[in-house]
Amino acid sequence: MLFETIYYVVELIDGDYAHLRKMDDESGDLKLVARALLPEAISTGSKLKYEMMQYELM
Repeated sequence: MLFETIYYVVELIDGDYAHLRKMDDESGDLKLVARALLPEAISTGSKLKYEMMQYELM
């Protein structure tokens, strides 16, 4: 499905990038995302919803 909903947790913030892990895949690889694409209020441990090509803080 093109526009599926995916839930992430912020594992690490490293300068202009954040490392995200899928909430339903604890052993999976981290996804590196530019912080400019994420809500400003994120911090380590924040939960995000990715839907329709946008990240939203839960």
